[in-house]
Amino acid sequence: MDIISQLQEQANTIAALAFNTFGTLQRDAPPVRLSPNYPEPPANPTEDAANVAEQPKLMSAALVKAAKQFDALVAALPLSEGGEDAQLKRIAELQAENDAVGQELQRQLEAAEKELKQVQELFSQAADNCLNLKKPD
Repeated sequence: MDIISQLQEQANTIAALAFNTFGTLQRDAPPVRLSPNYPEPPANPTEDAANVAEQPKLMSAALVKAAKQFDALVAALPLSEGGEDAQLKRIAELQAENDAVGQELQRQLEAAEKELKQVQELFSQAADNCLNLKKPD
């Protein structure tokens, strides 16, 4: 797997971990009274208070670990050679190559469409000839 794919995969992992962490924190958060005018909220039934207290720590550790792995992958990216000017020159070269290939493909497409039209005309003529040769019943 190339480095860009690994970066994309790691970004997806970080997003999933963050989503799950926030969801867990929201789910396990104790109820809070909004105003003295409201009754005391009911307590959340929890399986294990120690588990509820430990889970955010584990999830945040996993999130930090994933972020560090992402940083390591970013550090492993190759440095650009020649700086910004060299990159812009390379982009221009690739753009010119892309334009040339695009023009060649356009010419081939036009030739194929012309050939298709000729084949359709010949097929139409052949079908007409077949119909004209058929004896009436």
